[in-house]
Amino acid sequence: MSAAPEVVENDYDSFAEAYAAENEASLNNAYYTRPAILNLAGDVSGRRILDAGCGAGPITEGLRDRGAIVTGFDSSAKMIELARKRLGADADLRVADMGKPLPFPDGAFDDVISALVLHYLEDWTAPLAEIRRVLKPGGRLILAVNHPIIYKLIHPEADYFETVKWSDDYTFDGQEAVLTYWHRPLHAMTDAFTEAGFRTAVVSEPPPAPEAYELFPEELAGRTAFLSFLFFVLEAV
Repeated sequence: MSAAPEVVENDYDSFAEAYAAENEASLNNAYYTRPAILNLAGDVSGRRILDAGCGAGPITEGLRDRGAIVTGFDSSAKMIELARKRLGADADLRVADMGKPLPFPDGAFDDVISALVLHYLEDWTAPLAEIRRVLKPGGRLILAVNHPIIYKLIHPEADYFETVKWSDDYTFDGQEAVLTYWHRPLHAMTDAFTEAGFRTAVVSEPPPAPEAYELFPEELAGRTAFLSFLFFVLEAV
């Protein structure tokens, strides 16, 4: 008997096109995460920015449109292929793994964006150290992760204070997929940031973009905001 094929967690290559299509105009991505990240970044004209885990490149594109000098990487070769279609063949896009040494020199960037990436990783020590290395002193890490309350809402019997793996089922543009995350409590996040040489400047639970209320009236009825992701701006010290 042949061995069963190894299951690859968060295999974005297998559903990259469906994920990118689904999130092009979704509430959580197009009208929540992306505008929140861009708002936190502020005036980026002329700034050298690394989009760490860029996916199909929508945030990278938004930063470039605002005058940033952008570089992006993702562990999914298919996602990088989609990002090249969006950003052009000459865009500085690479396949690289957040959990391994990054192919960039020390102090290469003014800012690093990491939107919805770190929550896939059990250990943040090496990834945060690499991000800190490629940032210039005083540079910013702007990131979004699953809000730690979400795991407890979905699994009320669970221990919020444990760092634990969990999975959830999704349908992206008609294609089923499973995403596997690592829940960690808020203090574990901020402790990791401090140990890596960052100062927490902003913790944000933003509302969606203003136009979302007309586009998603049922989902947002009676709400000024909702719990989904938690956003940080960290400064390299």
